Amino acid sequence: MAGLRQLRQALAVLEPGALACSGARCPLCGPTLLVRLNRSEQGVRCVRCGASPVHLALAAALHASGIDLAACDAYELSARGPLVAWLRRHARSLTVSEYLPELAAGAVRDGVRNEDVQRLSLATASFDLVTHTEVLEHVPDDARALAELHRVLRPRGWMAFTVPLHDGAHTIERARLRDGRIEHLLPAAWHTDPLRGGAGILVWRDYGRDLPARVRAAGFGHVAVHRPAASVAWFVPRAVIIARKEGP
Repeated sequence: MAGLRQLRQALAVLEPGALACSGARCPLCGPTLLVRLNRSEQGVRCVRCGASPVHLALAAALHASGIDLAACDAYELSARGPLVAWLRRHARSLTVSEYLPELAAGAVRDGVRNEDVQRLSLATASFDLVTHTEVLEHVPDDARALAELHRVLRPRGWMAFTVPLHDGAHTIERARLRDGRIEHLLPAAWHTDPLRGGAGILVWRDYGRDLPARVRAAGFGHVAVHRPAASVAWFVPRAVIIARKEGP
C-alpha cells in the first residue's frame, strides 16, 4: 500500500518534460535511483525510500557531522516519512510529534504525540539530537521555538534542520500576531500541509542569511550551514543548519 501511495503521489506532480533519473547513493537507504519528477526544488525523490530533497540533505548532513546516532536519544518534529523511518532504525531511541492543536499538550492520538514547538511539554535535557524539516517558517514565534528546542537538548546535544532560504541578508517577516490575531505584512503565502491537506500552512517568514545568528540568539554555541555535495547534476540539495548546545 505504501508503494502504491508513493506512485500516486509521484504521478500527481509529474512533469513529463522534466523527467530524469540517475544512479546515486541515498544517505537513508543506500544505492538507489534518484528521479526528477518536475523542476521545482522539491521535485526529486529517492526511488527506494521516497526521500525528498530535504530528507536527503538532512541525512547527508548528519552523516558528515560524525554524530553517532546509535548513542542518541532523538526527537523529530514529524511522525512519518523516510527520515522518521531512518532515525527509528539507527537512533538509540526516537520521539516523534505533530502539532495537533485540538489536543492537549503531550496527548497522544493514533500513536502520535501532540506538541507545540513554542511550548513543549517534554522534559528539559531529554535528547541528544533534535531534527525538523520545513517547520520554523510556519511557527508564529520562532525565537521561542528555538529556545524550547535548546531547552530539551542535553549539553553538547545537536540540532539539525531545514527551512526555505533566500539569498538576502535578512529574514523577511510576512506575518505576525497582534492581540491574538494574524496581521499580514506581505501577501499571505501557504505551503502544502501533508498531514491535513486543505488550504495549507501559513508562512510567517522567509529566512535569509541571518538565520545562523537567530539560532545563536536562542543559546546555541556552534551554528553552521551545511551544503551537501550534489551527486547528480540536476539535483541541488537543500542547505541544512547544524547547531550544537554548549556544555561540558
